[in-house]
Amino acid sequence: MKHAWIVFAKELADALRDRRTLLRILIPAVLMGPLLLAALSGLIASFEARAERRELMAVGIDNAPTLKNFIERQTYTIKAAPSDYEARLRATTLLEPVLVVPADFEAKLLQGEAPTVEIVGDSANQRASAGIGAIKGLLWGFNRERSALNLAMRGVSIELLEPIDIEERDLASAQARAARLTSIIPMFIIMAVLYGALTAALDSTAGERERGSLEPLLMNPAPHGAIVAGKWGAVALLGMAVALLASLSFVPAQWLLQSDSLQAMFQFGTGEVLAFWLLQIPLAAGLSALLMALAIRSKTFKEAQASSTLVITAVSLAPMVSLLNPGGDAPWYLWVPGLAQNTLMLAVLKGEALRWSQVLPGVVIGFGLAAVALVYVARSMRAAVAR
Repeated sequence: MKHAWIVFAKELADALRDRRTLLRILIPAVLMGPLLLAALSGLIASFEARAERRELMAVGIDNAPTLKNFIERQTYTIKAAPSDYEARLRATTLLEPVLVVPADFEAKLLQGEAPTVEIVGDSANQRASAGIGAIKGLLWGFNRERSALNLAMRGVSIELLEPIDIEERDLASAQARAARLTSIIPMFIIMAVLYGALTAALDSTAGERERGSLEPLLMNPAPHGAIVAGKWGAVALLGMAVALLASLSFVPAQWLLQSDSLQAMFQFGTGEVLAFWLLQIPLAAGLSALLMALAIRSKTFKEAQASSTLVITAVSLAPMVSLLNPGGDAPWYLWVPGLAQNTLMLAVLKGEALRWSQVLPGVVIGFGLAAVALVYVARSMRAAVAR
């Protein structure tokens, strides 16, 4: 243990001495998540502001005074759409869908026919598409009102149109609803662990071999297991430190939220930071050892970087499994490094209490992977000395 602590302190000092590399790691890990969260809240705030303005763009609305009257009674303001609205919708310079009313709207309505109105949007224009639902709701409301009036004039009860009462009950808590919008946060924490450990893992193995300092280190009487343990401890600690800073960055990021509803629902405090950090310990342990195992056989730092690409890709894509699977979280998620941490952090964001049966698989896999990889690194070092 004494030799391991000496190597640990040496590797940690070497990693912290390279301040330029540390800044390249810390700036994306600490700032990218909060900036993306702030941008997301800005987008939501713009949708909320548009809903509060209650404005509707229309063409030919004067052809339908009854429809115009209904829309205005819903406290909407009707604005004339520009003449080139189709071109502007395609070019995404117009961010509102357009209601197009035909000239024979009132005539068909009086004859008992169904006039056709169009809601013009562009599915590639996301902001315009988001407003189509509100216009549809207005038109459905107009249909219900006209149907009710026609039945009332004929002495038929309007209750026949709605034989059942529908009441919606949402079981999701405020935190669970916010988690639908903030589900990308765990991804940034996982990548912070990876990038925090990556440079140190490659530098302490392939980097030292390229500089010619690995073989003299292995010639010391210290056991190779102690040397490997010291290097691994420093690498894992750096990964966990960057993950902790990334988690802490989301606490002040809440002050940047522009959406009042998201700000009210999103609760990220000391408890969430601590839970996120503890969940990263097995991941940091396993990934640090795995990166060292891939790099120990490389002769240069660039070769080790190329070898680590597979790990980076696998870890970054693992959380996507839960997004692409519509069937909900499967039990095997908890046995996949990266995916397990993503699943558990999402549960924390939803305000759910974690059970040991959920946490233990990730711990077993993480430290099991670390043990196997570290044994491989130690054997590789012994083979290097033998040569």
